[in-house]
Amino acid sequence: MAYVPVPKDLTKVKTKVMFNLTRRQLICFGGGALIGVPLFFILQKPLGNSSASLSMILVMLPFFLLAMYEKNGQPLEKVLGNILRVCFLRPKQRPYRTNNFYAALERQDRLDKEVYRIVHDSESAHSPPVRKERRRSGKARPGQARRAKTHQRR
Repeated sequence: MAYVPVPKDLTKVKTKVMFNLTRRQLICFGGGALIGVPLFFILQKPLGNSSASLSMILVMLPFFLLAMYEKNGQPLEKVLGNILRVCFLRPKQRPYRTNNFYAALERQDRLDKEVYRIVHDSESAHSPPVRKERRRSGKARPGQARRAKTHQRR
């Protein structure tokens, strides 16, 4: 009886399109061939066969790497993008920050108090002039008169 290994993780199984190659590999190999083969024929007469074939290999090599290289399930462009992001785009030291709910409540309370103070200061600025005159004239307010009477009894 024939034994066929079946992988446990079926997400790693890729569908083969043609010649036991995936669609990605076919596109990359085709792109490399479209650029490399004409380059070989253009450079064959001025440089010779060995230099033309070496330049063709160097031009086609990135296409083959894009088609075949894979690390941790990620293709080459994602790996290079991650390296670029870590080395150049993001800061080297990233401080550890938490989202403290208690600090957020304190900030909100402070803002509420500031708004309350602003609203009440503006109300006192727009108070009627009669009250201001009464205070300036030295007349006692109703609450002060009662307090003065209670102090006299003692």
